[in-house]
Amino acid sequence: MRALLLAVAFLPPAALQTAADNHTPQSLSCAGIAKQSGLLRCHAAPDMEIEVSGPDGETRRTVKTNQFGRVLIGLQQKEPSKLQLTPVDSVIRPITMTIAPRHDDFRLIKGFNCDKVDARTEAQKQHAAESWVKKQEAFASFHAGPGVTQGFIRPVEGPASSPFGPTRKYVGTGANGEPCEKISVHEGYDFAVPTGTPVTAPAGGTVILADEDLYYEGGTVFLDHGDGLVSVFLHLSDVSVKEGHVIPQGEKLGETGNTGRTTGPHLHWAVKWRNPADEEREGDFYIDPALLLDLEPR
Repeated sequence: MRALLLAVAFLPPAALQTAADNHTPQSLSCAGIAKQSGLLRCHAAPDMEIEVSGPDGETRRTVKTNQFGRVLIGLQQKEPSKLQLTPVDSVIRPITMTIAPRHDDFRLIKGFNCDKVDARTEAQKQHAAESWVKKQEAFASFHAGPGVTQGFIRPVEGPASSPFGPTRKYVGTGANGEPCEKISVHEGYDFAVPTGTPVTAPAGGTVILADEDLYYEGGTVFLDHGDGLVSVFLHLSDVSVKEGHVIPQGEKLGETGNTGRTTGPHLHWAVKWRNPADEEREGDFYIDPALLLDLEPR
């Protein structure tokens, strides 16, 4: 179900006159998927900083509108129920957004092959480290693009098999017989489709990573949609694009497979929200791709 919320802050008459004299917008408006792990799309003056604060008043992040006055604000999985958005150095009043909760479950997975969970040998660790560098370099690059203005479509035809959000505890043994445990949150949206299923762009963007052999991910494509959003496609058997390619919505990116650390063929589609206003990448996080499918083009 779509969680849609719209909030607009209006100014008193005196402030309206001041804003008009300075040729600045008279409001800050936000709509989108106002749910934990969702996405707000907001509009105000171009190049305007907006502080995003929780109920305690502490600033959680500061974002900035682009040249068209729009900005995407990702919502974390544990985002508080109320957020205040405050334009910085502006007469525009702040607005308060109510964020709907999500209810993610806990899953215990036994009998797992530990060598599918972590890098264990020196060669595996080296491969994983090299893959990590490639991913970090890609996430640090930003390109212009449509963002969410054209909406999102499913990247494959086939049933969804695992949602975004569950916490998984893996319990198993490795090839050497040693036991292992690992807990992680599933930060993507999986589709149970056979190897060779075409994967297409859910929205237009620029390819910022195209690699056939990352350690955990296998065949991988990163597609930068603009405004900070990046789609990530993992475990591909074929990568059809190259870094730098500008891809329209619906164009083929590759084919699904069973590469990397997987237990069967499927597509893992993830979407990372990055804050273009912040030079540090530690504040970036994944949001729920399934929620983006509810966004209307605009």
